[in-house]
Amino acid sequence: MSTRATLLLAILPLLALGSCVPSGSMTAPQAAAPASGIRSNPGGPDLERYTNNAGQYPRATPATWWQPAYSVDGFSRLDEIFSARVVARGTASRPWRRAAAEPALQYSAPPMRGGGRYDIDGYLARNPTTGLLVAVGDTIHVERYQYGRTDAHRMVSFSMAKTICAILVGLAVADGAIASIDDTAEKYAPALAGSEYGRTPIRHLLTMSSGVRFREDYDGRDDTVKLSRAMLFGPGGAGAVRQFDTREAAPGTRWYYASSETQVLGLVLTGALKRPIADYAAERIWQPIGAEADASWVIDRTGQETTYANFSAVLRDYARLGMLLANGGKVGAQQVIPADWLREMTRAHFTSTQTGRWFGYGFQTWIFPENDGSFALLGVRGQTIFVDPQRRLVMVHTAVRPDARDAGGAEATALWRGLRQHFPPRAG
Repeated sequence: MSTRATLLLAILPLLALGSCVPSGSMTAPQAAAPASGIRSNPGGPDLERYTNNAGQYPRATPATWWQPAYSVDGFSRLDEIFSARVVARGTASRPWRRAAAEPALQYSAPPMRGGGRYDIDGYLARNPTTGLLVAVGDTIHVERYQYGRTDAHRMVSFSMAKTICAILVGLAVADGAIASIDDTAEKYAPALAGSEYGRTPIRHLLTMSSGVRFREDYDGRDDTVKLSRAMLFGPGGAGAVRQFDTREAAPGTRWYYASSETQVLGLVLTGALKRPIADYAAERIWQPIGAEADASWVIDRTGQETTYANFSAVLRDYARLGMLLANGGKVGAQQVIPADWLREMTRAHFTSTQTGRWFGYGFQTWIFPENDGSFALLGVRGQTIFVDPQRRLVMVHTAVRPDARDAGGAEATALWRGLRQHFPPRAG
């Protein structure tokens, strides 16, 4: 171990104590889980990539948060770095049970990661995971943190937020705020009137098939950069998406992943609800699932939530969200998400052959190619919620992978396969 890494391990416990509860109006969890149920590592693999010359996790700024060296802090404190709106918890949290021991399982690492068989310890030693939680039903079986992160850190979701946006669209339909997903976006977002996105039906925005040109390649020069600059540093609002106004295909005929489509859905939601999306999310999702901590959603200068990304929450609340989806949209006997909407969200409207990806695609949700009912919320740099309704199995994974399309994502999927082998499908 290098001198720098040794120094880091000596000071990290003090750093974690000083940063575990974000500042501002948002609150930390009401009650910490039993210490025996959580395992924490003040360090993690490849420490020198994520630390400075003093062996510390440097504090991120709006100019640096995306860089790997600043990502440990930036990805767990984004709602302090940028303006954010609270997604408020309710007055009582829904409790978790906790398994007596972690599952003794192994998985096969993919060839692109060198192959071999590993357990959970081996996975964490090989991957820059900040948080890993595995739950079955009402029971947490694994809860781990690395790089000095704790159960009180709100981890950013990146594009996992897209699936949350799709849930909210379904709830807005159920509540009558959106009359039909066959309506065009401009009906609810008049600032998009006359634009190609404005003329696109909501249905085809949900499935990433608007046909409007948008390049999302994560090369530092693509349209995702233009969108993020307009939202985080520019005027925001409808102008952030109106800059993409060239139609290449008829709506519904071509799939192409584009964060701009989810931001258009955010404008539709704001116009339909006539209230902040974060407030609606608190009332219709966060409080019904019994969240234990406030979540947050980064907003632009107009107050519009960046619905394509930048929702942040603690791991156990992400797991509550995942379990809501695993349970068919129910919390106990309460149907929080309409069952028919959830079925539409989580079936492949576009197959893996049509997407050109390993996954198929539903409503802002990735569908496993087995088409067995399992699906995923995915965000760049290693943010994931995997959901298997047959097993009532959820895996939450947050990370600081250095690249947007890091091969380590395949190893997270391999770990998920090992969990599916370990936990059998549940009856009923």
